[in-house]
Amino acid sequence: MSPTGFLNPFPNMKEQITMMHQTSRRASGFTLIEVMVVVVILGILAAVLVPKVMDRPDEARKVKAAQDIRALEAALNLYRLDNYEYPSTDQGLEALVEKPDIPPEPARWKTGGYLDRMPLDPWRQPYQYLSPGVHGTIDIFSTGLDKQPSDDDIGNWNVE
Repeated sequence: MSPTGFLNPFPNMKEQITMMHQTSRRASGFTLIEVMVVVVILGILAAVLVPKVMDRPDEARKVKAAQDIRALEAALNLYRLDNYEYPSTDQGLEALVEKPDIPPEPARWKTGGYLDRMPLDPWRQPYQYLSPGVHGTIDIFSTGLDKQPSDDDIGNWNVE
């Protein structure tokens, strides 16, 4: 009997709690086999996914160049609306940022320009500009990774 006069239904309660605590401590970790299975699965995933992900930077650079070219083309169209003609090849794309001082001088060049700054292509080279262009009225293009004019250039004639 307990000091209160009642029967203790759990006479070894302290022992049972201690045993449960020890059992839960042993069961809470991972076994070496479980860890190895996870590592093998991660290795297989990496072997499958890494080659696919490694191609993405080049694709992303091409998409960025295409977006920049579209933005430059839109700015050039605004320039033409204001000044009745595109900047000459000699004036270049810089005519969108600063008023050209070589002929033909634009009659109604927008104060502040048509772009805040001239972007570089994703390969850190300036975009190329021709007016009149070889492929159309104007050509805006990036020579890409090889930095040489070639068939793989990204231009306003081949971007969607």
